[in-house]
Amino acid sequence: MRASDRRLPSLTGLRFVAALAVFGFHLNALGLFRGGPAEGAMGLLFGPGAIGVSFFFVLSGFVLTWSARPGQAATSIWRRRAAKIYPNHVVAWFVALLGLVVLGAHEVSGVSVALGALLLQAWVPAESVYFAVNTPAWSLSCEAAFYLAFPLLIRWISRVTRLWWLAGALAAGVALVPVVAMLFPPQVEYWFVYVFPVTRVLEFALGMVVARIVMSGQWIGLRPLPASALVLVAYFGSAHVPGTFGFVAVTVVPLTLLIAAVAVSDVDGTRSPWRSRPVVWLGEVSFAFYLVHHFVIRTVAEGLEELGVTGMPAVVPAALMFAVSLLLAWLLYRFVEKPAFRLLTRQSQAV
Repeated sequence: MRASDRRLPSLTGLRFVAALAVFGFHLNALGLFRGGPAEGAMGLLFGPGAIGVSFFFVLSGFVLTWSARPGQAATSIWRRRAAKIYPNHVVAWFVALLGLVVLGAHEVSGVSVALGALLLQAWVPAESVYFAVNTPAWSLSCEAAFYLAFPLLIRWISRVTRLWWLAGALAAGVALVPVVAMLFPPQVEYWFVYVFPVTRVLEFALGMVVARIVMSGQWIGLRPLPASALVLVAYFGSAHVPGTFGFVAVTVVPLTLLIAAVAVSDVDGTRSPWRSRPVVWLGEVSFAFYLVHHFVIRTVAEGLEELGVTGMPAVVPAALMFAVSLLLAWLLYRFVEKPAFRLLTRQSQAV
């Protein structure tokens, strides 16, 4: 059996850790703990949580390459990826839009709504566009671009023999992005480093290359525990790096090493805390959780404010936001993501 024929449940479990980091980042960024005794701890723990998106980008490249088959048609790849992400996105997008309408928000333009619904928002260097309606969906705009490029990228990477050299070049490219971004105004600088699909595709391609390294037996033998330690050092260290270097450049290599080390652990069958059934289930609903959590945080916070509920410890609304997000994620996964994927992939196989 080829390595790429093996399932990677630990990577599924780790997806929820990344989604939880982004959830905590948004709790912190939206000021839920501001002024309270937990403010410093939340800032320390979740201040760098946005790097969870980088984990998703590298993981996407790794998993798509891992599961790719020789001769697979580009249209087949595109249909399966669209069937995976678009139904959830459409439902979450219009629920978030409905929430904005009900709450009386008027700052969202028709152009932003249309671009976001079509997953084109990340190409526009304006926060009012790429973060409009359902903020986390900007990353799906990047993912959609990656999926379109994947058939071309996999043909190119499959011909490369010096894979570690290519991985190093891609990592260096990620590190150079913030340097180039210094040429732009601050608003565009942030977009160029963190949102622009052309710069973020470097992480996706790095995941692809490292998947090829593992599949070809060229892995260096790094185990999950030391790889996790590297990620933690980079995670907390990224908060102390100047400029936009902390957004992606500091953490991309440790994250990539962790993904590969955990994949090898699954192939070898060694013990893994991320392979247990509850953790894997959380990983399975993590995509839906990622899509719903931001508007849940926003809606619960505004609802409590409207009701005049104040003075409670911040952990109470945070726990409520997490519970509601997880419940909605399960509903979205159970009644939209799974049946829509089965239906759309069944139809594509019949074409």
